[in-house]
Amino acid sequence: MPRQTICLIFLITGFLTCTAQEAYHEPYRLQIHFSPKTGWMNDPNGLVYYQGVYHMFFQYYPDSTVWGPMHWGHAISPDLVHWKQAGIALYPDRLGYIFSGSAVVDSSHTSGFGGKKKVPLVAIFTQHDPGREKAGLNNFQNQSIAYSLDGGNRWTKYTGNPVLKTPGLKDFRDPKVSWYAEQKKWILVLAAGDRVMFYSSKDLKSWEKESEFGSGTGAHGGVWECPDLIPFEVDGKKIWLLLVSINPGGAQGGSSTQYFTGIFNGHVFTPSDTLTRWADYGPDQYAGVTFSNTGKEKIFLGWMSNWQYGTAVPTLPWRSAMTIPRTLGLKKIGQNYYASMMPVKALEKLVVKTVSYKQIPQEKKLNLSGPTRIEFKLATAHSFSLIFSNPAGQMLRAGYDEGKNAFFIDRTRAGRSDFYPGFATIHYGPRIAQSKDVKITLILDQASLELFADEGLTTMTEIFFPDQPFTALQEEPGGKQLTDIRISQLRSIWY
Repeated sequence: MPRQTICLIFLITGFLTCTAQEAYHEPYRLQIHFSPKTGWMNDPNGLVYYQGVYHMFFQYYPDSTVWGPMHWGHAISPDLVHWKQAGIALYPDRLGYIFSGSAVVDSSHTSGFGGKKKVPLVAIFTQHDPGREKAGLNNFQNQSIAYSLDGGNRWTKYTGNPVLKTPGLKDFRDPKVSWYAEQKKWILVLAAGDRVMFYSSKDLKSWEKESEFGSGTGAHGGVWECPDLIPFEVDGKKIWLLLVSINPGGAQGGSSTQYFTGIFNGHVFTPSDTLTRWADYGPDQYAGVTFSNTGKEKIFLGWMSNWQYGTAVPTLPWRSAMTIPRTLGLKKIGQNYYASMMPVKALEKLVVKTVSYKQIPQEKKLNLSGPTRIEFKLATAHSFSLIFSNPAGQMLRAGYDEGKNAFFIDRTRAGRSDFYPGFATIHYGPRIAQSKDVKITLILDQASLELFADEGLTTMTEIFFPDQPFTALQEEPGGKQLTDIRISQLRSIWY
C-alpha cells in the first residue's frame, strides 16, 4: 500500500533538519492512536463534535520535538478512530502562547458571533505571556476566546481578548466550558494552583466568579490542571464528575488525573465524599477531558505520556500520542461513585479478524501481528500473568495479583529505558469492583498497552519502547489457566 513521505526530524539543538522518511511507520510509531506527523504534542484541547465531525485540538509545537511556544494543532475524524491532521488552528500572538482550553457549539447564538444565520463554534483557552512571566509578574495567564463560522476549520480571535483576567494568580488556566441548561448560562471551570474555580457567563465574553473547590481536598503533590465537569444520571440521581489532573503527585508519582464526585447546583460543587480517586492507574494518561456536544455519551481522551519523561522519549520525528478515545461512565459501588472508562465502540471498525481460544496452552506462544485487542473473563478473581515478547528477548507483562487485589503492568524488560531512571518498573492499579467475576480488555499497540478491567472501573495506560514489536503472547506458567479468550487483530489507521 502507498505510504506518505515526510521529512525526518533529528533533534539537533531542538530544531529540525530533514531527510526522506515514510510517515507513520517509524520505530515506536503507534498505529491505532493519534499522533502528529511531526513536532511536539501534549494536552488534548477544544474537543468538540459538530455536524458529523469530531474535532481534536491539541497543544502543539511544530518546530521541535520538545515543548516550545504553544499552538493549537488540529485533527478531525468521522468516527473517533480514523484521524486526519489539519492545519494549525491557533497561533501565539501578542497576548502569549495558546495554552489548553475547550470548545463549544453556541447553538443558541449567545455570543453574537455570526448573527443568527451561522452557528458559531467558540474556543476558550488560556494565553500565557512568557515576557510577563520572565519579568516576575503574576498576571501572565489569562483566558481568551476565538470563534469559527465554518464548522471548525478557520478561527478568528475575539478583538476583546482576554475575556477573563487572572485575579493575581500565576497558575490560572485550562478553561473547560459547558452549558448549564437549568439556569441558561455557561459554566467555566479552570485550574487555579491548588484548586479549581467556577465562573458563569450568558455570552461567553463576560464572566462572573461563582465559587472555588479543592483546597485541602484530594491529591496535592503538584499543581492542578485541566479540569472538566460532567453530569451523569445514576439510578435516577444526577451526579457530577469533576476531573482534575495533577503534576507531579499522581497515582504513580508523576502526572496523573484524579476525580471527585458530587452535586453541582450551577454555583457550587459539593463533593459526595473526600476520597482520592484516579481515572487511570498507569503512568501514561494525563490532562484527559471530554468532547462537548456529544449528548448523553461522554467521550474521554487523554495525553498518553508523563511529564517525568515526556520530552525525552526516543521517538522521531514526533513526540507523544493520545489514548484510545474512551466512553466515560459513572457507577455506584457500595456507597460511593466511581468513574469507568472503556474503548469507544468505533474501535470495532479496525478489527481485521478475531480468533477465540477456550484456553491458551501454557507452553505455547500465540503469534500476534500488529495492534491487538485481547478480551477474556475470569469466573473468579485469581492471579494470572500474560507475557508479550519479541525476537529481541524483550517482554511486557500484564495481569492480576490476587494477594495485592490489584492489576499490574510490568515494563521492566520491555525495551529502552535509559532516557529516565525510573521508567523500567512495575505499576499496580487496585481492583475496585466487588463482583466475583472479572472482565478484562487489553489493547496492545506498537509501543503502548491499555488495560480495562471490570468494565473500566480500573484502567491502566503504559508506554514502552521495544527494539522490535511484540509478536508473541503466552500465559505465564504456574497459575490457573485463562479461558474463553478472544484475540482481535486490528488494522492500522494510517494506511
